Formats: sequence, structure tokens, C-alpha cells
Amino acid sequence: MNIHEYQAKLLFKQNGVPVPDGYLATNPTEAEFAMRRLGTEVAVVKAQVHAGGRGKAGGVKLAKSPEECRKIAEAMIGMDLITHQTYPEGKKVHKVYVEAGSKIVKEYYLALFLDRENAGIGIMFSTEGGMDIEEVAAKTPEKIATVVVDPTVGLQGHHIRQLCWSMNLPAAEQKEMTPIVRNLYKMFIKYDYSMLEINPLIVNDQGKMFALDGKMNFDDNALYRQKDVELFRDYLEEDEREVTASKYGLSYIGLDGNIGCLVNGAGLAMATMDIVKHYGGKPANFLDVGGGASQETVTNAFRILFADPGVKGLFVNIFGGIMRCDVIANGIVAAAKELGLRVPMVVRLEGTNVEQGKEILKKSGLNLYAASDMADGAKKIVELVK
Repeated sequence: MNIHEYQAKLLFKQNGVPVPDGYLATNPTEAEFAMRRLGTEVAVVKAQVHAGGRGKAGGVKLAKSPEECRKIAEAMIGMDLITHQTYPEGKKVHKVYVEAGSKIVKEYYLALFLDRENAGIGIMFSTEGGMDIEEVAAKTPEKIATVVVDPTVGLQGHHIRQLCWSMNLPAAEQKEMTPIVRNLYKMFIKYDYSMLEINPLIVNDQGKMFALDGKMNFDDNALYRQKDVELFRDYLEEDEREVTASKYGLSYIGLDGNIGCLVNGAGLAMATMDIVKHYGGKPANFLDVGGGASQETVTNAFRILFADPGVKGLFVNIFGGIMRCDVIANGIVAAAKELGLRVPMVVRLEGTNVEQGKEILKKSGLNLYAASDMADGAKKIVELVK
């Protein structure tokens, strides 16, 4: 789960990570009064969307008066912001964050992340704040320092010293950065993050460090114990199909193709998307109903696929292990009769109770296309959609 910058900064502030003062505004009048309340000569108006690259796309602008702040907010709220991290149509801006301007002397990059390869918490620090970290890693990897913290031991002083010394930070900046890293590590453990990023972490003209931006991603599997964090969830920023799927307990990611895929198992789901692409098709989704799905779960999965106007064909690819093929077949029949099957559907069943499953589909009276294997199914659905 992602949250907005203004929400991230609220968590920063509550946990001892310094941030500039700022206020949320949902309309131009609120933006104007936010700047008046800040009492600064310069304010920064930031579009609040779940995407990076806002500045380059016109989603971050400077205002030198409350009146100008109002005009900027008026133009920004309601616009479709298009960045390298959004769909081509962009994301609608519903609110802005008005923040006190900072006199920036230096910009750094600081992030904490789950390092699965080393079974630890990685801390990444770079002198190239404000830049795309992927570009820095590709072109100038020597400007990035990384340490891995063993969570059974916890963050130690030598971790922070290693980051600071590797980037030749002056002593005054090391003193500023040390409590920030310590507090970020505590936050990472406390809130079950999968990623926590500050870009840029700035040094102002008084030598003080501030988090000028904040991106946070929380482990969805831990939200059951992070009820306060879950309240930050903004459904307007999420794919409507994915929101519905989460309510049904389904693993679903919406894509921009036209072939809906229903599969059991994440690995098989990815292989299914790959083979559809291989034969010239475009998957409309990743959808894993799981190994122990019930008939109701399968029916709900079809409800999401049938409701997507972009889906022009369906490919059901099931390898029954724990999941029985007859359960999938009953779910297919129930969903098709309840919702109406308006697009061609190719079904490949294999595994536990496969013969019973095929018999259920055969007697259903539905206009389905059987596939002998995964490749055969992918070829058929691509041709049918074309």
C-alpha cells in the first residue's frame, strides 16, 4: 500500500524526522490560506498523487504570493498529471500540499528497503538527491552507498558511520543525519514498511537536514496489524478493479491488454501472461485465485473480469493441485450464468479432478473452447480475440 506525501510527512513528524511546515489543500481557497498561514515569502505547491516525477510533469510549482498560490492550485487541482510512473492517461489531481519553501544547499537520497537477498533491511544513501536513483545506479554507482542491517541485531552506529564516511559527509552533516537514520529505522520496524524513501533529503542554508519528500510503501500482508496506517489508503489513487479484488481477497493487478487471465498460482499466472504475449496477445490482468479458492472466490474473480470493458476474451488456465478442477468448473458455470458470458472463453484444466471438471463444463451448455495445454489455450484465445 502506498500513501501520499502529506501523509508520509505526518508520520515523519510524529516520529522525529524533520520536515518543512506544510498544509493540505483540496481547493484553491484552502491553498491560498495555507500559504498565508505559513507566513513564508515562497511556498511550494505539490500535486498529491501516487507517482514519482511530479516536478518534471508540472506537478510541483513555486508560489511567491498567496494569490499566486491560489492560481497554481486552481490549475493543478483537477488536472491529469502524466509522469513516467503513471498510465498514459495520467492520474487525476484531487488535492495539493502547500509547503514552506526551503533554501537548499545540498540534496541527498536516503532509503530503507527490504533486502530479501541478504535477509535484512537495506539502507541506501547517495549524494545525488533529486535524481532518479535508477539512473544514478546505472551511470555512477560509486555515488551510492548501501549497508544491510541484520534485524535480529538491529541498527548499529557503524552502519551509519559507514554510510557517512563512504560519501565523505562533513562532521556537521553526520551529526544531523545520525538521528534521522535511527528514527527511520525505528519507523521501518514499527510500521511494517517494504520501502521508505526520502528524495531529496536536503541541507538548508542553516545546516539543518529536512525530508523534502517522502515515499512510503507498506507490506500489504501486515496491514491487519497497522489499522491506523490502513486509514491512509486513498482508493481514488488505485485501480478500481484492484480495490474490488482486495475486498474479495484476490491477488489482482490490472494491465492495459484485452485478454483476461484467471489462473491459480502466482508463477503459473506470470507464465500465462508471458505465453499470451508470446503468441501476440495482450494480457488485461494478473489474477491469481490461490491454491485453496472456493467456488465463491472463483465467481468473484469472474465478476471482476466480466466488469472490465477492456476484456475481449478470457483465458482460464488451471493446474489443479490443492485447487480442484471441479471447483473451478463450478465457479465458471455459476459466474457465466449469473453475469452472462459475452466474450469468448478458453479453458485449460489439468490436475486434481480434471475429468469431473471437464464434464461439468461440457454439460453446462456454455459456449466454451477447450484447450489441450497452455500453449494451445494461448493460441486459441489470441486468435479468437483478433
